Amino acid sequence: MRAGDRGEARSTWPRHLLGLADLGPDAIEQILETADAMRQVFDRPVKKFPTLRGRVVVNLFYEPSTRTRTSFELAAKALSADVVNVAVAQSSVVKGESLVDTARTYQALGTDYLVVRHASAGVPHLLARTVQVRVLNAGDGAHEHPTQGLLDLYTIRRRKGRISGLNVLIVGDVLHSRVARSDIWGLRKLGAHVAVAGPSTLMPVGLETLGVRRFDRLDEALEWAEVINVLRIQRERMQRGYLPSLREYRLRWGLTDERLRRLPEDVLIMHPGPANVGVEIDEAVLVDGRSAVAEQVTNGVAVRMAVLYLMAGREGEAG
Repeated sequence: MRAGDRGEARSTWPRHLLGLADLGPDAIEQILETADAMRQVFDRPVKKFPTLRGRVVVNLFYEPSTRTRTSFELAAKALSADVVNVAVAQSSVVKGESLVDTARTYQALGTDYLVVRHASAGVPHLLARTVQVRVLNAGDGAHEHPTQGLLDLYTIRRRKGRISGLNVLIVGDVLHSRVARSDIWGLRKLGAHVAVAGPSTLMPVGLETLGVRRFDRLDEALEWAEVINVLRIQRERMQRGYLPSLREYRLRWGLTDERLRRLPEDVLIMHPGPANVGVEIDEAVLVDGRSAVAEQVTNGVAVRMAVLYLMAGREGEAG
């Protein structure tokens, strides 16, 4: 039986996960609650649920990834799905096969879920209109990264006990960050106060329309923040002119050991990884007890399990 053949009518979950801009607060809360149930798998001797037995998940990544691809693979296997990881550099893409033709090929091979990462914004939306499999956005250009946004929300709620009313600061390269956009959408929908800080050259036009506050000085922003999410400087997406130097960036915008010593004991520090250690964040910050960076990685598996589970239309049976 296919993903849409059993139990789907009982779930109000959308067919695809393309971005948090498309999800309402109730759907986001549903994912976070389901992730709590899924996280129990880590305490089992056999770390599996049978929910997606017989389903096929294809990870189609046109950009390098360690955390997201592996996290999706572990999540799918924990739900007993069969997983295929596509090495794009060794596929027919190098022979000129189009993105849509590649997706249609995997559909014809019996794929149920297509997890897609691509450097161009909008690719998952294109595939969702083109193929009949369920599409999950694993990051599209500088647009969105919805499961990273969800795992950030989940981490905040586990550490702080709530999201509504918290002051959450996003620091760094907001312009190129799909994580920042998903975080902003999700945090705002769940009632958090969101602010950004970073060089003006790394701030997108129209940022104020997202309902966020902007700080021009990092030290002032850190005094305001209860949660700090430090973004990676995405040098691979930059042309010249964005930053005078990485050294100057660290002095003005980096979460350094010196700044860490001035932070309160109950502040929460996060980073989506991989980090440019010594640039946007120091090693001492990453290993500090206030950091949830390692916990974010673990939570990513539980959140992606929850998303795959809910998309299968099996709501309410995790227990």
